[in-house]
Amino acid sequence: MLWLCLIAWPALHVGLQSPLAAAPEAGLPRAHAPGKTGVVYDAVFLRHDTGPRHPERPERLEAIVNRLRARELGSLLPDATARTDTIEWILTIHERAYIDRVRRSCREGLPFLDSPDTPVCAESYEVAVAAVAGVLSAVDTVVRGEARNAFCVVRPPGHHALAGRAMGFCLFNNVAVAARYAQRRHNLAKILIVDWDVHHGNGTQRAFYEDPTVLYFGVHQHPFYPGTGSADERGAGGGEGYTINVPLPAGSGDAEFIAALRDKLRPAALAFEPDLVLISAGFDAHKDDPIGGMNVTADGFAELTRTVKGIADTCCEGRIVSVLEGGYDLEGLADSAEAHVKALME
Repeated sequence: MLWLCLIAWPALHVGLQSPLAAAPEAGLPRAHAPGKTGVVYDAVFLRHDTGPRHPERPERLEAIVNRLRARELGSLLPDATARTDTIEWILTIHERAYIDRVRRSCREGLPFLDSPDTPVCAESYEVAVAAVAGVLSAVDTVVRGEARNAFCVVRPPGHHALAGRAMGFCLFNNVAVAARYAQRRHNLAKILIVDWDVHHGNGTQRAFYEDPTVLYFGVHQHPFYPGTGSADERGAGGGEGYTINVPLPAGSGDAEFIAALRDKLRPAALAFEPDLVLISAGFDAHKDDPIGGMNVTADGFAELTRTVKGIADTCCEGRIVSVLEGGYDLEGLADSAEAHVKALME
């Protein structure tokens, strides 16, 4: 919150000397790379202008992409945002009237959507649609076996976005849309969503609160924004028991987060047997984050990733699509993303 051709990163030195450069060249050679970790990134994501001093800023993606490129980590999935069906899939989670309102508000120059913490600019709607498109393309690539897993370096983030409301820096719920897409386009019956952002993913939880086909697991600081995510929020109706929240007090670090995934997530996920795992990969529980109040290290995020990988390896041939959420200290964010991708590549 508060906040697809595969090529090796070394080949990007022309098109990505800076993430502020144009998107990677469309004519780069295409190749399948089973076992690889795909990375979704496009320079369009930098055009969501949140204004000066806002923590959810384009430099976040610059920090991550520069670090991954320098370490030669992952394989870029170019053209991931070049889709014509994205709105169709956004409609599986969001109301048409809301989608139209986001488009109109950006076009008319409104400074924010629904709350002052979610600023927008003229291009924010197109950027938010492109972010969803990139995540859907990552799902395609992983499900088809063209990459073992993927990390989507996208913005704006999504896990607070509700069916008809923007909040917490989020416009469209990237992970929630991806879950419905995987089910309806790829016929994957059961989806596991793991959310370790420092803020509870209230939008994602609400989307699937009565749905037994999606297991939502959230570990987060509590009490904290957005005020949801207590342990007694367990789902409702047919979805009761398919929402698992592990609220942790401020100051919690690697040990507490790792224990939450080991003791609470792993047994529930193995019993659920997901066909795909989605991660809401927020890195704002990092010890240096200016918004969060937690003490997780980059090594801790690597261990969280390994735990989720173990579940995916057991249940669904390792299929994971990880999607960036929060993380606002640039060095801590780059360190955490590097550790995350290295663990995905193991």
